[in-house]
Amino acid sequence: MANALPALSQESGLARYLAEIRKFPMLEPQEEYMLAKRWREHDDPEAAQKLITSHLRLVARVAMGYRGYGLPIGEIVSEGNVGLMQAVKRFEPERGFRLATYALWWIRASIQEYILRSWSLVKIGTTASQKKLFFNLRKAKSRISAYEEGDLKPENVAAIATRLGVSEQDVIDMNRRMGGDASLNAPLREEGEGEWQDWLVDDSVDQEYKLADREQADNRLLALSRALSVLNPRERRIFEARRLSDDPITLEALSEEFGVSRERVRQIEVRAFEKVQAAVQAGVAQIERPHPTALLSAH
Repeated sequence: MANALPALSQESGLARYLAEIRKFPMLEPQEEYMLAKRWREHDDPEAAQKLITSHLRLVARVAMGYRGYGLPIGEIVSEGNVGLMQAVKRFEPERGFRLATYALWWIRASIQEYILRSWSLVKIGTTASQKKLFFNLRKAKSRISAYEEGDLKPENVAAIATRLGVSEQDVIDMNRRMGGDASLNAPLREEGEGEWQDWLVDDSVDQEYKLADREQADNRLLALSRALSVLNPRERRIFEARRLSDDPITLEALSEEFGVSRERVRQIEVRAFEKVQAAVQAGVAQIERPHPTALLSAH
């Protein structure tokens, strides 16, 4: 099915690719709902294709935000498309939210996993906090004008650790890892014996734990998506704008949008968070593993 999608092979073809995907029409809510029902209930490949092509612009927009990692934009877009296909496969239109809202999580996750796999020969992030630090460290360094090569100054380490809510050692370690790969055969000291590889320890978790952790993360993501249906339109708008956006909207901007005070917006945000939190906790235990279906593969 993906063979029919436009291909982006190199940076020079980016403008051409964007022009091609803009030819695919956006879907109205009712049309999207009916297509999703056709795919989910009848495995209609044409319906799935329309759902995918109508959201290729969303993938491209997300992918552009990850161009600073030195990886081919074509591969980033391709990984994002894989995430989009996974989202279409799992999308449940009866839950009441749009596909774009649900797919955004899958697109970002797919791209970020690709970057983490490709960035270094040594895996950079294994936990959720390490992955978050990896994708926010560069931005945090930019905000405090910490552009120096090598180790960060102690005051910059402290500032970034406070901003991101992690330990100073985590900041130091991640900054060194992001400096690039070095030879494992490099000597520990110029005058001494021994190489870096002599001190490597395999502290990775076993495959069963990884699989269980991935499945749990998928279940929590699905539970969150379902939990959003407990919110009314105003609560959902405020919750997504304040809690799910990479660049949260200010209370003042939302107060103007809804014609209420900033304090009232804050109260709605807190109430919405509590409702979603309760729904997620109740939903995670009830989620059943989806029935195996044919993956929307690139073959």
